[in-house]
Amino acid sequence: MLVIWAGVELLAWPQAAPPQKESTPAPPSSATPASETTTPPKTQDDQDKKLNDQGVFVFRKDVDEVLLHATVIDDKQHIVTTLDRGAFTVFEDGKPQNIISFHHVDIPVAMGIVIDNSGSMREKRGKVNQAALNLVRSSNPKDEVFVVNFNDEYYLDQDFTNDLLKLKEALEKIDARGGTALYDAVVASAEHLKRFAHLEKKVLFVVTDGEDNASNETLEQAVKHLQEENGPSVYAIGILGDEEHPKRARKALDIIAQHTGGIAFFPKTLDEVDAISRTVAADIRNQYAIGYKPTNPRGNGGFRQIRVEAKAKGHGKMMVRTKSGYYAGAQPAAAGSK
Repeated sequence: MLVIWAGVELLAWPQAAPPQKESTPAPPSSATPASETTTPPKTQDDQDKKLNDQGVFVFRKDVDEVLLHATVIDDKQHIVTTLDRGAFTVFEDGKPQNIISFHHVDIPVAMGIVIDNSGSMREKRGKVNQAALNLVRSSNPKDEVFVVNFNDEYYLDQDFTNDLLKLKEALEKIDARGGTALYDAVVASAEHLKRFAHLEKKVLFVVTDGEDNASNETLEQAVKHLQEENGPSVYAIGILGDEEHPKRARKALDIIAQHTGGIAFFPKTLDEVDAISRTVAADIRNQYAIGYKPTNPRGNGGFRQIRVEAKAKGHGKMMVRTKSGYYAGAQPAAAGSK
């Protein structure tokens, strides 16, 4: 499938063609013949310098480094923000790893807001949209954010920006109809982050009110894509009060969030969604960035399980939330790709 909206390519793989739009998108800039390009390609150093000059926080990390973003919670469910590097131990496949970088700063993130636009969401979108905007308002002002609306198809209605007006306009493109292709939309959004985000830290904020019933991807395939190296953390809100199969829908969101280091929330009422969005913003802004070089070379490939522990004087038992693992080397192929 090739979905283009506002002149931006989101993801391509074979699938049924999306509904035709009235407007004709502009051709991508990559259509310019290479022979007409006289400016040499920018190096990574050039790109990093440009981003730093623009006030964007850029990590200069070792090419072999695995970077984790971790939230620490105490036994009273409060976020712990005062730990130093020595408090953490990282395990990959059960073996302790040497931490080579450590940061605890409010790092700007590349974030995709992925909102269910199926028929059952029609009466909920007003409060959901407001919550999504308040998430952006509560986040780092240097975040780069895009918006994907999905039903049985998915559309990139606003590419990366920090302009609240543009984000608001994209969220208001409501055409509540059809089914729920949640897994397809999440995989496509993760791919968009991987290909086009300038920032190292990546997040998806997902809101849905039902079980996936229209995706080509399965839950297992979606999780594998999300667990690619440097994949995003997923924060999900499931508004499942009237859902026909609430237990299955809840389990799917829990699995996606837990495997990527995010959280799944299940509000009892729609009025709780706004407060949850602010909680997500606080969680994202208070994470530790922990880098290590695996003792098992990444070139060996395969899935690597990750566990992080935190211990420090003056603190009781602490739980560290981060991704459960990643696929090193070759990445899992997209469904239907050749």
